[in-house]
Amino acid sequence: MKSILGIGNALTDILAVLPDDTLLKKYNLPQGSMQHVDAPTGNKIWAELKEIGVQYVAGGSAANTISATAIFGMPSAFIGKVGDDELGSLFHSDQTQNGIKSILLKGKAASGRAMVFITAPNADRTFATYLGAALELNPEDLKPEYFEGYDYLHIEGYLVQNQRLLRKIAELGREHGMIISIDMASYNVVESNNAFLHDIVSNYVDIVFANETEAKAFTGMEPRDAVDEMARMSRIAVVKVGKEGSMVKSGDEYHFIKPWPGDAVDATGAGDTYAAGFLYAHSMGMPLQTCGEVGSAIAARVVEVIGTKIDIPRWKAAKKEIRGMMGIED
Repeated sequence: MKSILGIGNALTDILAVLPDDTLLKKYNLPQGSMQHVDAPTGNKIWAELKEIGVQYVAGGSAANTISATAIFGMPSAFIGKVGDDELGSLFHSDQTQNGIKSILLKGKAASGRAMVFITAPNADRTFATYLGAALELNPEDLKPEYFEGYDYLHIEGYLVQNQRLLRKIAELGREHGMIISIDMASYNVVESNNAFLHDIVSNYVDIVFANETEAKAFTGMEPRDAVDEMARMSRIAVVKVGKEGSMVKSGDEYHFIKPWPGDAVDATGAGDTYAAGFLYAHSMGMPLQTCGEVGSAIAARVVEVIGTKIDIPRWKAAKKEIRGMMGIED
């Protein structure tokens, strides 16, 4: 089976379901955005969330994707940086439990954390992220041997915070003949780094994932036109339009993928998990439409739970459905 290496911010998600947007307004967090916060602000928010009740889950965009590819059965590895603390240990143990080969470097700062606010009525997610040690990952940390033996390289767009790092990752992936995918960051991060991301996608990326707001920030277009534009830059483009479904395009081939049925309670990790299903199906040589359908099917499972981790019964049911879609016998 083909293998995959993911690189991204090693973060622990601190999840809180909020009754309204009062807390978001207090800290000037636009609903649906991802905002970076400093350590003092992060600590203040964390203290308030503890009073509400929180759930701790090892997260980070690329790490979420790699966790799901590992559960699908792909040999999977992850590179990131954590602090020498409890959250760093939690992150490592979570990856080990999922069978991921972790290359977790140690930073000087505390481990990064993403405080995730889930708000009604659509289970929208807003992030206040303290990157901590994750921000200390730099190009000099990357050894060519880390990339050897892997077929796919999955990069999270949030690494654009360090353009030298992201370019080095892309260059190493290309040098090792890997199929490179990138999942766009939040729309505001895309807006701030648009020219650089255009360069990376056009020159290095084979598969690009974006939701509709990210796609619009990247191309200035609505989803249907955006997927066309993105497919001109990379081999495969995917634009996810939430509960409406997704669009996939490669060359002249286009498919609209209907959403898989599911009772959404929290959209956290849906895009990351969609990418995992898509890449898994792609690694198995499935047609473009099937890749999108597998992504949609597994994303529908993760929105049924709080956080990014699908429970065992849902995973078993999803795997059975997906094997049927791919024509694989039990």
